[in-house]
Amino acid sequence: MSIPLSIAVYFIIWWTTLFAVLPIGVRTQREAGEVVPGTPEGAPAKFRLLRVLGINTAVATVVFCAVWLSIAKGWIPLDIIMSKRQ
Repeated sequence: MSIPLSIAVYFIIWWTTLFAVLPIGVRTQREAGEVVPGTPEGAPAKFRLLRVLGINTAVATVVFCAVWLSIAKGWIPLDIIMSKRQ
């Protein structure tokens, strides 16, 4: 797998896993008992962006390594996928 393709695949995996990681560990304003006027009760009380990005990067790296390994071992034949574009 070429470097530009690897970067593209990693970015797609990272972006997809972000939506799975976002709700992990979120505490709503209603659960915290501190609802700010003008916001919904389900809004996060504290949004920890760096924590979410760190967890997401770790999960995306593990998934990417599994995809890369399966392509390198030939379990996912990349040449067949690429030849269907023509």
